[in-house]
Order: sequence, then structure tokens, then C-alpha cells
Amino acid sequence: MARVAALVDDMIFQMKLAETARQLGVELNFAATPEALLANLASSPGLVIVDLNAKGHPVEAVARLRAAGNCVRVVAFLSHVQTGLAERARAAGCDEVLPRSSFTQNLAAILSAAKE
Repeated sequence: MARVAALVDDMIFQMKLAETARQLGVELNFAATPEALLANLASSPGLVIVDLNAKGHPVEAVARLRAAGNCVRVVAFLSHVQTGLAERARAAGCDEVLPRSSFTQNLAAILSAAKE
């Protein structure tokens, strides 16, 4: 079973992610803080999802993940108007940074890719 770690603290969005993951047979572990996300990496997920608007410092969490040598795929999402934050996230090591609407539309494909 594919494993995905997600730094998402929005309860409504967590429910959407969880339901899609359940339908696809993907194990999804939520982290409410960047520290909890980094601790979840011990389970060797195939994908990390990051809400760049989550509390704490999600961009710094990605940078710490990369500094530790972890090469797991990181997909992040944010509001489409946050271009500066998107650039900082890419520089920190996010493989893909998507507007929230695009992330939502492609969620099933993103989660399914973690199974491959």
C-alpha cells in the first residue's frame, strides 16, 4: 500500500484528502506541524503533500527534509496569488507547487502516482 505524509492543518481539506486516499487505497498520515511531518518520514512515504499555508513554517520543513538528504517527492499547494511563496517553496526543494484549485482537481492522480 502506498504511503503519503501530509502537512495539512485545515480540517475540511483533511477530510477531502482522506476520502480520496481511502477510495484509492492509499495510506495517508496527517501532520499538524512541520515537526510532526518530519517525524512521519520515518514511515518512508512515497509522497509528501504540503499545504504552504499551514501553521508553523512549512517551507522550512521542506528545506530541512532536503537538508537531511531525503529525496521523497514533495507536492505543495497554495493560493494562486502567492507567487513569492511558491518561489520560496521551489527553492526549498518542492518538486511541484500547485495552486489549490489545480491540486484539488488533480488530487486522485497525485495520490495514485504515490502507488507507482
